[in-house]
Amino acid sequence: MTESGPGEASPGDPVARAARLDKYRGGHRKRDAPVARTAEFAMTERFADELTVIIPAYNEAESVADTVKSLVNQTRPPARVLVVDDCSTDGTGQVAAALGVEVLRPPANTGSKAGAQTFALRAVTTRYVMAIDADTILAPDAIGELSVAFVDPNVAAACGLVLPRYVGTVWERGRYVEYLYSFTFHKQVQDAYGRPLIASGCFSAYRTAVLCGLGGWSSRTLAEDMDLTWSLYERNWRVRFIPSALCYPIEPHTWEFLAKQLRRWSHGFVQNIHLHWRGLLGMPYLRSTVAIAGFDAAFAPVITLFVLPLLAIFVNAWFALGLVVDFPVVAIPVLVGAWHRAETGRAITSLPCYFALRLANCWFMFRAVVDELRGRRFATYEKGH
Repeated sequence: MTESGPGEASPGDPVARAARLDKYRGGHRKRDAPVARTAEFAMTERFADELTVIIPAYNEAESVADTVKSLVNQTRPPARVLVVDDCSTDGTGQVAAALGVEVLRPPANTGSKAGAQTFALRAVTTRYVMAIDADTILAPDAIGELSVAFVDPNVAAACGLVLPRYVGTVWERGRYVEYLYSFTFHKQVQDAYGRPLIASGCFSAYRTAVLCGLGGWSSRTLAEDMDLTWSLYERNWRVRFIPSALCYPIEPHTWEFLAKQLRRWSHGFVQNIHLHWRGLLGMPYLRSTVAIAGFDAAFAPVITLFVLPLLAIFVNAWFALGLVVDFPVVAIPVLVGAWHRAETGRAITSLPCYFALRLANCWFMFRAVVDELRGRRFATYEKGH
């Protein structure tokens, strides 16, 4: 447990926890609902004791120790931590074992994060299971904060707020703005409608029985977390986003890593639309969200990469402003979110990097749409952070 300064409550203080629960409950209950608060406290007390955490790891010797330490040092540590050493060649398993957690090693490399997680799922005997990337650390109270989602018996999965652990390079700064924008605005709107678009694969928890009923994490697309989230919706389960549960992954700091990640994400998104579009038709809000995202994926890259630059060159230079016309739409929620975190300066200096990252997003999405439509399906899981 962390120490508190004068006048500050420790993370485990029930008064402080009650305040946080009231602040972030997302409008799903009223302030004068003592029964709901009692249920949340009870869930917080028992959730960690009934939780197994799976950490899929392939050549993550440099980062897995921080991930494990952030779990065992939680205000309420999980009952079990399973590190899946997916036939690493850099001593990942030895690093994890030295920290006293369980290490599983499949007979051969599973080929993907989904494969490694599903391999470990057969060893899970607890009521709840969490998946966390081997380059991700949690805030000290993240597990306790996430637990309140499962008070509702209709909730099968819950995820938290994601922010980059390091914010230095252009791509890390761009991702910092992208995450602040997405998680402090879009994700909370989606949660209000009961349909977060995705339970983030770097940090999400599930009811074990429900997950096992689906066969675990599927490798049929390159975005197993999106596939799983939409599969839960198709079976009438709920998914929650809890913004007070924070995690910090290592984001790509070089173009090489970024390219691998964006290629995987872009193809995974297109593959999931192709796989799930029929099931989404009966879910109005999610159907609209995915339709808008799909339209944006198909046409925004063409407009951003080709139409606007050509118009700016051959018609009028003012068309170039179309590349940043939505700057206020992005900047306002980002600056508000940064202000609450006392990171306004970081947000201001990072905003230009977001538009550089968006160009990269457009390029890889354009390629993914074209390749998938042409039948050139990308199915190789490339590690990129």
